[in-house]
Amino acid sequence: QLTLVESGGGLVQPGGSLTLSCGTSCAGYDLNSLHIGWFRQTPGKESEGVVCISAREVSEYYVDSVKGRFTVFRDKAKEMVYLQMNSLKPADTAVYTCAAAVFGGSPRDMCTDDPINAFKAWGQGTLVNVSS
Repeated sequence: QLTLVESGGGLVQPGGSLTLSCGTSCAGYDLNSLHIGWFRQTPGKESEGVVCISAREVSEYYVDSVKGRFTVFRDKAKEMVYLQMNSLKPADTAVYTCAAAVFGGSPRDMCTDDPINAFKAWGQGTLVNVSS
């Protein structure tokens, strides 16, 4: 069983930073072998793939709006995946959810084409509110 739990959301001023955590219960899995995605959603809007990374960071995809501001990294010892978010904007306000897959293709396709089928494990989300 692969389970994910997000944390680290909260209220932050525009221009500030937050680091979200995705705790991955990886019993029977190597964290570095998992494909990881971060998605965000606001009420009434379609879920957006923010960033997806392949196993062992062979390749990665970031949506244009967060390039240069968001970074994903892993801590294998802690079984954690992090989303570092800098220079936050009000438009970044959303519920952020992490996802994981044992098998996957290109990060771009996993983030944009059919993420529900691409990722088999999803967290419950953590709210990021960027406001003055």
